[in-house]
Parts: sequence; C-alpha cells; structure tokens
Amino acid sequence: MKNIFRIFCLVGVASAVLSCTDQAVKTDETKYVMVIHGGAGTIEKQHMTPEKEAAYTAALTEALQSGYDLLKEGKSSMDAVQAAVNVMENSPLFNAGKGAVFTNEGKNELDASIMDGKTLKAGAVAGVTNIKNPINAARAVMDKSEHVMMVGKGAELFAASNGCDTVPASYFFTQERWDQLQRTKREEETGRAAFNDVDIRKSRISGVADADKKFGTVGAVALDKDGNLAAGTSTGGMTNKRYGRVGDSPIIGAGTYCNNLTAGISSTGWGEYYIREVAANRVSALIELKKLSIEDATKQVIDEIGKMGGDGGIIGLDKSGKVAMTFNTSGMYRGTVDENGKISVYIYK
Repeated sequence: MKNIFRIFCLVGVASAVLSCTDQAVKTDETKYVMVIHGGAGTIEKQHMTPEKEAAYTAALTEALQSGYDLLKEGKSSMDAVQAAVNVMENSPLFNAGKGAVFTNEGKNELDASIMDGKTLKAGAVAGVTNIKNPINAARAVMDKSEHVMMVGKGAELFAASNGCDTVPASYFFTQERWDQLQRTKREEETGRAAFNDVDIRKSRISGVADADKKFGTVGAVALDKDGNLAAGTSTGGMTNKRYGRVGDSPIIGAGTYCNNLTAGISSTGWGEYYIREVAANRVSALIELKKLSIEDATKQVIDEIGKMGGDGGIIGLDKSGKVAMTFNTSGMYRGTVDENGKISVYIYK
C-alpha cells in the first residue's frame, strides 16, 4: 500500500513538473513577427514628462501596427520594415528623417540601409539632404540599381528619379534639435570637447538630453509568412558632425544585416564602435558558427562594444521568431509585435 502511495506521489510530482515546463515552453515560444527601436541612450525616467513618454509610446505603437498590418495582409517583410521605419522617420521624436540632428554646418545629413534576408540583397544611402524618407531611397538602390550604396548628390538624384519624395531643407528643422546643436557648439567654445567620454558620463548622471547626441537612430526587423526576414536602419547621425562623417547605419554588416539562415539585426549607438566591431554581421556569425541564441549573440556583441568604450543597443529577430532587444545604456526606445498582433512597447530597463 505504501508503495502504491509513493507511486501516486511521484506521478503527481512529475505531472506538476511537466505542467510547469509546458507553461515555460509556451512562454518562451512566443513567435514575434516584428521588432523595432527608436534609438538608445540616456533616457532617464525622472526627466521624462508623462506627455513625452505617451508620445513616444504612441509613435512606436503606430510603427509596429503599420508593419504588422502589412504582414497580416501577406505582404513581404521588406515592405513591413519600410513601413515601420517610415512612421519613425516622419516623427520629430526620433533622430531620423523629420527629427534628424544637425551637422556643424547647420544641415541635416541622413543615412539609411535595408537588407533582404532571403536574397542577401541590400541597399543604402548616406549623406542625403533632401530625401523625405531615406529608407525608401535605400530600398530603391537595392531594387533598381546594381549597387549597394550611394552617397550625397548622386544618391539624391537617383532617389528622386525613382519616385522617392523630396523636400526642402526646412522640412527637417525642429527647434529642439537646433537648440541641441547650439548647446554643443557652446560646449566646444568653452573648452569642453563635446564628444569625449567624460562629458558623456557627466550628461548621463545629470540627465541632460544632449547626451543622446550619438545614439539616435531608428530600425526595424520583420519576419513574414513565407519565413523571410528583412532589416532596416535610418538615422540623422551625430549632432555637430563634420567632414562628411558617416556612421554605421548605412553600412551593411555594421548597422544592418539580415540573413534567413540566422537573423535580422539593426543597431543603434555610437557608430564608430559598431563599424569597428562589424556589429550586425558579428551577431549573425555568432548564431551561425557558435550556435548562440539571438539573445546571447546580441549580448556578447554589446558587451564587446562596451569593453571598447562604446554604448548603444541592438535589436534582432531570428528565423524562428525569437527576439532580442539588448543595450548597455539607461534605456532604448523599442517594441515588438507577435504573430497574434499583440504590441508591446518599452523605454527603460
């Protein structure tokens, strides 16, 4: 009788363990179809007004919904990425398109890239000044030329001739970004280098908004019903940049990379470090060669960038719909939508 009782107890315990395991597996197996970011940097909750937080949440939600609506209709992951990035480019809240930061000369120079995980085709533009949505220009380079990257005036002429909307320079003006440039210039005039690590750390501690001058970028990764991945990134670059500086966002393998065999990746942060790390491609390589999960691969790359002295974040979506949103700053504007259309948006850690 005691033995029978023990058997019943063991069966009960095993059933409970299996039940818990099933629940954990179901939670872990949530299939995401899109992940986005709106930049990483110094996002201190105590300095964020409820109104501004609501505005960021609404914009990120709109971007995710725009991409998801296309995926639900059976459109490609490329179309979904482009749509989501367009929403963020059209918002003055993000350092891309309408909300782009100013160069030292008081101009807005925009960069973007997009990549198809099925074909490994890619397109990018850098240093464009009159293209309303740079991600559209990057898509045009990919679809309608034999090239991968175009820059400056040539990129503008090509984009315009292939249907991309052009706008006057005044379209990109926002008072907040203009004031940010003036403050940065004053810092230089008073002998404080605007971009050294000490200033960045001081700004983080004080919660000064200008400390995001390296981190603003938007990006999206999507997985469509055919199992194809796409990734895209768009940015206004670095406040007060000079000499035709180009960061990682338009560079395939640094700011953006996508391969159906591994994952789609979009980066945000101090671009020079992401270029040196070849960050987006390194995430893919770690998945392919070391069999790391998307979460572990992005964490390793962000840790490596941190050891070099760089900050920022990486979003990734793998071929099975697993997602990663990894960063070493105090926050990153980010969000996901799963295959059932559930949208989740986050800002802080």
